[in-house]
Amino acid sequence: MTEEELSARDRAVLALERRDWPGPGAKERAVREELGMVPVRYYQLLNALLDDPRALAHDPITVNRLRRVRESRREER
Repeated sequence: MTEEELSARDRAVLALERRDWPGPGAKERAVREELGMVPVRYYQLLNALLDDPRALAHDPITVNRLRRVRESRREER
């Protein structure tokens, strides 16, 4: 893996975030089962990925969508 590539875990986090979820709890269950991590850690990693230029290069649609969501939530506070 070169320095410019995301880790497999980082790519898996972005892939999970691209999916549609049928109802409450489904995403958190997938985080535990598919990634083997607790949801709090998942969201910490995801938030860090939103500021990583490699993540933006890998999946610009998802990263930009999540950046807009994060910014709107910040403005609501």
